[in-house]
Amino acid sequence: MPGIPMSGQGLKGCRAGPGRGGAKERQNKERQNGRDGPGAGRVCARERSRARRSTPYARPAATAMTLPDRPLADETPADLTVMISGGFALAYAAVLPDFSRETGLAVRTLSGASQGQGPRTIRHQLAQQGARVDVVILSSEGLHELTALGRIAAGSAVEIATAPLAAAVRTGAPHPDIATVPALARTLSAARLVAMPGSTSGLFIRDTVLPRLGLAGTVRARMFPRGTESTAALAAGEADLALGPVSELVDIPGITVIGPLPDAVQLVQTFAAAIVAGAQAVGPAERLIAHLASDRAAAAIRRTGMEPVGIRRAG
Repeated sequence: MPGIPMSGQGLKGCRAGPGRGGAKERQNKERQNGRDGPGAGRVCARERSRARRSTPYARPAATAMTLPDRPLADETPADLTVMISGGFALAYAAVLPDFSRETGLAVRTLSGASQGQGPRTIRHQLAQQGARVDVVILSSEGLHELTALGRIAAGSAVEIATAPLAAAVRTGAPHPDIATVPALARTLSAARLVAMPGSTSGLFIRDTVLPRLGLAGTVRARMFPRGTESTAALAAGEADLALGPVSELVDIPGITVIGPLPDAVQLVQTFAAAIVAGAQAVGPAERLIAHLASDRAAAAIRRTGMEPVGIRRAG
C-alpha cells in the first residue's frame, strides 16, 4: 500500500487526541543523527485516504547540520543551545539555517529522547548531567514530565507540530498489510523482530497497542534507546518492521514508509518547544520558538509527514 502525508500535504484537519541496506558504514552514519520519539489520537480517515493517493515524500533541502545521537560535552560557542528529540529533528534541521541567516544567531544543537530511561533522555541530561540548555523540543508527554520537575519556564511552551504513528519496512521488501487492526495484528505476529524507539511512541505501542491487539508479551519486539537505532536495525535487516512517528521514518536510507497505523490504535503525537527554567538566552529562545511555530516553517514540517500546529500554547 502507498505511504502517507506526501508531497507537502501533511495531515490537514487532524488533531491529537487527549492526552538501513545493511552496510556497517550506513548503520554508523545513521546512528550519528538524533531522531526520536499517554493518550491516543486519531488520524482523520478522510485525509489519510487522500494522502495515500499522493506522490512520495519530498526530501527537505540539504543542510550541513548534524544532530548527535548521544549527549555532547563540547562547549562550542553559541548564542542559543537547543536540545531536541528525534520526532521533530528532520524538520528542525531544514528550518534552522533560515533562522540563523535571518537572526545572525549561532545555535548549538544537542539531542535526547523525549521519554524513557537512561542517560540519553532529555530529562536525565537536564536533571542528572547538568546540561546547560535554553530550549527543549520534544513530545508533549515528555514536556509534561519536565514541567512537573520544575525544569520548564512557566508559560513558555508552544505546540509546533503533530505526527502520527506509522510503519516502515526495508527498501525492496514486500509491503505487509497494516490497514486494519486485524491485518496489523497478523503482520506484527509474523515479524521476526519489530523495532521501535524507547521513547513516547514505543512506550505507547508496548503499553497500549500490543495489549489492545491481544499481543502483549507475544510479539518479538525491541525498544531501542533512540529512533535512529530502530531504523538502523530495520535497514540492516535485523528487523522486519519499524514503528514510530512518521517523521522519524521518512528520508532514511534503506527503509520505506508503508503507511500509518489504523485509527483504533493510533497516537498522533504533539511536539512542543519550551524555554528551560534558568535559561540564559531567553530572548533568542523566544525568537527561535516563534520561528518554528510560524508559517515560514510550515512547508518543511509538512515535508516530514507532520502537520504544523501554528502558535498554540502547550497546556
